[in-house]
Amino acid sequence: MKSICIYILRKIGWKIVGLTNLPDKCVICVAPHTSNGDLLLGLIAYKAMGRKASFLIKKEWFFFPMNLILKKLGGIPVDRSRKSSLTEHMAEIFSKKDNFQLAITPEATRKPNAEWKKGFYFIALEADVPIVIAAFDYGKKEIDFKKIVMPTGDVEGDIAKIKDCYKGVVARHPECFSL
Repeated sequence: MKSICIYILRKIGWKIVGLTNLPDKCVICVAPHTSNGDLLLGLIAYKAMGRKASFLIKKEWFFFPMNLILKKLGGIPVDRSRKSSLTEHMAEIFSKKDNFQLAITPEATRKPNAEWKKGFYFIALEADVPIVIAAFDYGKKEIDFKKIVMPTGDVEGDIAKIKDCYKGVVARHPECFSL
């Protein structure tokens, strides 16, 4: 599967740049997210690296037969109407596994949203794992693993530093990406 995904990336003109030696446990902050195609691109890129990440996706996508496909790909359904703590649940999963990488799009929508959801940050903080900054730059056709950040507890300060990493990154639909 790895070689097929490498071939696909080459064929469509994309490349993986930046960090490639990622931690066994981490939250991957993925942006910009302006297209449903971003998920497919991310899955192909990560498989090309020989890795598998889980990802959060709204439960409405988990209908037959999509639920079978999404679970196989690493999808974890999120019920936004429930008031249970997703942060605690994800931290518990991190504590039970030796290798768990969770990709989250902080924008939480494909529309412009400068007020990113902070769940990715709180999950990493609670689980005591680093955040990997990953950018899909459609201008350069690069999936860029920019840096690794350990959350300090200074939510606003850390989020501002994370957002800075995305300055100049071109989204598939630039009008839908907002920092």
